Amino acid sequence: MSAKENNNDNGNLYELIERAFAADHSRPLLQTPDGQAWSYADVQNRSASIANYLLGLGARSGDRVTVQVEKSPQVLCLYLACLRAGLVYHPLNTAYQAAELAYFLEDAKPRVVVCAGRDLALFESLSPAADAWALCTLEADGSGSLSAAAADCSSTFDTVSRAPDDLAALLYSSGTTGRPKGIMLTHANLASNALSLVKLWGFCPEDVLLHALPVFHVHGLFVAIHCVLLSGAQMLWLDKFDVADVKTALPHCSVMMGVPTYYTRLLADPGFQREQCASMRLFISGSAPLLPETFTQFQQRTGHTILERYGMSETGMNTSNPLLGERRVGTVGPALPGVEVRVVDADGVSLPPDQAGDLQVRGPNVFAGYWQMPDKTREDFTEDGFFDTGDKASISADGYVSIVGRAKDMVICGGLNVYPKEIEQFLDALEGVSESAVIGVPHKDFGEAVVAVIVAATGNAPDAETVIAACKQQMANFKVPKRVVYERELPRNAMGKVQKNLLRERYRDSFS
Repeated sequence: MSAKENNNDNGNLYELIERAFAADHSRPLLQTPDGQAWSYADVQNRSASIANYLLGLGARSGDRVTVQVEKSPQVLCLYLACLRAGLVYHPLNTAYQAAELAYFLEDAKPRVVVCAGRDLALFESLSPAADAWALCTLEADGSGSLSAAAADCSSTFDTVSRAPDDLAALLYSSGTTGRPKGIMLTHANLASNALSLVKLWGFCPEDVLLHALPVFHVHGLFVAIHCVLLSGAQMLWLDKFDVADVKTALPHCSVMMGVPTYYTRLLADPGFQREQCASMRLFISGSAPLLPETFTQFQQRTGHTILERYGMSETGMNTSNPLLGERRVGTVGPALPGVEVRVVDADGVSLPPDQAGDLQVRGPNVFAGYWQMPDKTREDFTEDGFFDTGDKASISADGYVSIVGRAKDMVICGGLNVYPKEIEQFLDALEGVSESAVIGVPHKDFGEAVVAVIVAATGNAPDAETVIAACKQQMANFKVPKRVVYERELPRNAMGKVQKNLLRERYRDSFS
């Protein structure tokens, strides 16, 4: 019996997606500003061809497919192909540099790697054993060796049967130790979250989502795309966020998802007015805290109240302000149906309403654990199965969650996570640097900006321009400090721990 004949028992997320496809498969799923139109049938056929090609390369269920390419409709087809073939999709930020890529490849051990043609030589140089994985190219315009080879493969494919707890995706998030952690997301994790969001946010076939987010991140790849696919809706697909392009697209859309930076940039344009939002029913914000003034200014300018929600790579979405009901400024709303949230003190005791503590979550959306890190997995889960998010929060008596801070020193720059330890380790190794501390300070556009505080070793420390240039060569641009400052010594408490709170206060007006 084929997987297709037995699809009711198949836990593969793609089976769920395909059953929710628009009834008329010729209906547009995705349109681009340059006139490209992809129907549901187009995406179904292209993903089938790619799935056949990947298996032809020797990939088998559970193998990882590492992808670092520019956003394009073909990337969506590649992601769906991996689901269909039972492979584990491993997307990488396009800003990652050689040193970062080398770690991901060594740790994930992919069977197939897909990159841009310009990076072909780089990826070839990163493999200690070139035959360890097959290397393909995919360009932003859809060309490349992957597309060319897949075009010769069959456009029919029986979805591989997977158990709900089998891995569907592997995403990496750096840790406070500086070593990135692979986040294992299962078919059931992604399915449960997507079904909940479709219902919670009222997605329907008549919706058109303005998709300007990157697709190497949970927000753009899973939250946005799954809501569309599981409701038979459509997308207007922008390769990146650009204020002029978004203003042009908005009158043709009904929903937009974005990070706070998108909304502050729209508000900074005096030409952005209520008229452009006449067809919109919903604006959603996430990936970073939305400032109350942005919430209020957007409401006054457009007449729309932004819906703020809270999630993370390890869990997908955990909470959301309601579609119908009060969207409370400064909060990320109540827990999603089926998701439990609680706030505890340092001893793990639940705290009363409105008292801040450590935020923990439990539910079918919570990831399976860290890739090849069983000790870290055990450390971040409680005995009763709650995941410790690392965020500080309070919960009101009526269930609205407010994120009040982070237990860890993570910086969120433009909606992307930056882990100071990773940057500090690089800075401390520079000649002339005795030690460093990396902090995030308020920034009008990015939400937070990275600032490096450096203590010079004996002799001359490298100047700020040299430090920034060195960082640009080794790390993704969103991690590179936007300012470098120098101190004779770092402030410490009685236990010798660097008091980053004092540094954040000292430099909080760096970009005001």
